Amino acid sequence: MACAGFFSIIVVRRNTLMDFDLNKRYCYYFNEISKIPHGSRNEKALSDYICAFAEKHGLKFRQDHVWNVMIDKPASKGFENSEPVILQAHMDMVCEKNNDVEHDFEKDPLDLYVEDGWLKARGTTLGGDDGHGVAYMLAILEDPSIAHPPLECIFTVQEEIGLLGMAELRAEDLHGHRYISLDGGGLNVTETSCAGAVSPKIIQKIEWEPCDQPEYELAVTGLQGGHSGSLIHLERGNANIIAGRILKEAETAGSDITLTYMQGGLKENALPRESIFRFVSDTPADTLNEIIGNSIQDIKDELQFSDAGVAISLTAKGNAARRFPKTISDRLINYIFLMPHGFLHRSMAVENLTTASLNLGVISTQDDTVVFEIMARAAENSQRFDICRKLQTLADVLELECDMPEGYPGWAYTPESELRQIMKNVLERHGLTYVEEATHGGLECGIVKGLDPKMDIITFGPVNLDIHCPDERLNLQSFDDGWEILLDILNDCR
Repeated sequence: MACAGFFSIIVVRRNTLMDFDLNKRYCYYFNEISKIPHGSRNEKALSDYICAFAEKHGLKFRQDHVWNVMIDKPASKGFENSEPVILQAHMDMVCEKNNDVEHDFEKDPLDLYVEDGWLKARGTTLGGDDGHGVAYMLAILEDPSIAHPPLECIFTVQEEIGLLGMAELRAEDLHGHRYISLDGGGLNVTETSCAGAVSPKIIQKIEWEPCDQPEYELAVTGLQGGHSGSLIHLERGNANIIAGRILKEAETAGSDITLTYMQGGLKENALPRESIFRFVSDTPADTLNEIIGNSIQDIKDELQFSDAGVAISLTAKGNAARRFPKTISDRLINYIFLMPHGFLHRSMAVENLTTASLNLGVISTQDDTVVFEIMARAAENSQRFDICRKLQTLADVLELECDMPEGYPGWAYTPESELRQIMKNVLERHGLTYVEEATHGGLECGIVKGLDPKMDIITFGPVNLDIHCPDERLNLQSFDDGWEILLDILNDCR
């Protein structure tokens, strides 16, 4: 079956508004997970919780050196001779919050609430990506009445920052050739391929120079943000790129610009919603305001349909005591201005599928170092390598340090799949239309397919919208329906 386009109809069955019923074990476990901080690189407490769960239920388990957990559950009666099925979800969540919210993702539990049938977290990301998958697996593992083949449940870490936990797995860790990733969404949708990605860093040491010049703050706020893979084609604004462009245009118009501070975005895989660049200038304030004001208006006009809420301001901050060296300031501004960014290429075979993109997700000033954190995505390894060479070459020309990690591969579409047929049959029994998608996002499926080229793969999950931003919400009706569908899929894996 040919891949469908990236967009599909989001199916939410029935119009009944559902409560978050903790008597349902998958709801109970989602609530328990939400009490344990589990941002990327902070998953140990949740990993230990899962290990304690396995030990309590007498299940064979292993926790590796990065805190991935693998749990095996024997087949239920009548499935002893069935081929094993691997269920997998990632433990970590993207930690984003609104600026007016006081929340420490290292310590504080999420503040869950229900609104019109949707589960949300007050002022923060929800962690439905991929908390719903973790909750489903725990509920399946504890219930002896569920019909299923031999199961291996894999709980991975650091998915959101480059699939780092999955990259630590080896072929011998996979106990079967049928794999269901629970990091999906839409009930009736399975992914059939994904992009590979790499996360380069541009690094510049700063030897501060003393100064006594007027300092200004350029602030970009009000952007929608969102996932840098699945939403990149919408041409939403990138706060870091916008700020860099404005300062470059000011320099081109003759303004004196030397940076003193740069900060924008929180994750390389999320479109940056806000940024603050500070700089000193001897250009008269009226002239500076006029030049930058023109750039601000141009950008607002350009974003009127894709990011109408953008707000950009220039504020005088008194005199600064220190600044970046002028040559370094110019290098950094020039890199932002010249680097390729955003949506780069689309598929000629699959409608609405992005095949290559670039996101300058984070800029940070840390003591005496400025770091740019970038996410480059491409369906083909050759495209990914080409983008990386461009980033490396530009860094070399501007004499900036470039840290280029290896990255991870994509997952190519295969025309035949027993699991996809099982999923299609189950969905039809539930009155749903089966849909295949190809995604520009990075999935752990790509690494799994690299470890076992024979692996048969589907992705599955409930409706979870606006992931990676504080508006994230999980539809509770689809959470219930997804549970029933998943159990039926396992029952049909004989």
